[in-house]
Amino acid sequence: MKLVIDIGNTNIKLALFDDKRAIKFSNIYNCNLKEIQAFVDKVVVKSSIISSVRDLNSDILRIASYFNAIIFSYETPVPIINNYKSPDTLGNDRLAAVVGAAFLYPEKDILVFDAGTCLTIDFINFKNEYIGGRISPGIQMRFKALNTFTDKLPLIYKEKNSNIIGKDTNSSIISGVQMGILAEVELMISEYKLQNPDIICIVTGGDCFFFEKALKNSIFANPNLVLIGLNEILDYNE
Repeated sequence: MKLVIDIGNTNIKLALFDDKRAIKFSNIYNCNLKEIQAFVDKVVVKSSIISSVRDLNSDILRIASYFNAIIFSYETPVPIINNYKSPDTLGNDRLAAVVGAAFLYPEKDILVFDAGTCLTIDFINFKNEYIGGRISPGIQMRFKALNTFTDKLPLIYKEKNSNIIGKDTNSSIISGVQMGILAEVELMISEYKLQNPDIICIVTGGDCFFFEKALKNSIFANPNLVLIGLNEILDYNE
């Protein structure tokens, strides 16, 4: 059995894989060995990989040592061609997500959206070449920015629905943030489809189902895309 650990800005995702099949998932918020041991329970872990967008600390290193895990970095071999000009600055989650997408949809042009703390958009082509992408604030970061950098705008949280025109301050903020980020994603899909008509669009991350619901048939949600990619990277390095 293989253990895959994805340490994000907000929470930590865990998965156990039997070959290519994920058999168990969990989200935890504290990065400590005891919680991961409890997740693994009595399963015998033969190999593991840890990806972290946070700085490596003693807790992460302790977990890596206990499970004899690969610590994923830009120097780790991956089963795609990485054409990013500064690979040492590329987020592990972004790279793992495109690896996962390439595994699920081989020989396809793919646009990968990761809707978490940030909204990242990444492109991998049918030749298995990762080209690059873009980074902008995620939904909650946009809400927090309006509250932080003004004196009077309140802190608002994501709603299931929003209107094009807000009729009070709260609904105006919701409209600006949520309709704004949806417009950004729709524009990117439209622009890429001009050059790649058959492009596949996948969204992952904590807010992935918000985008899938709002954009309907334009995009497919897969909340475990990074974990799938990390499993492929682990296999590639074995």
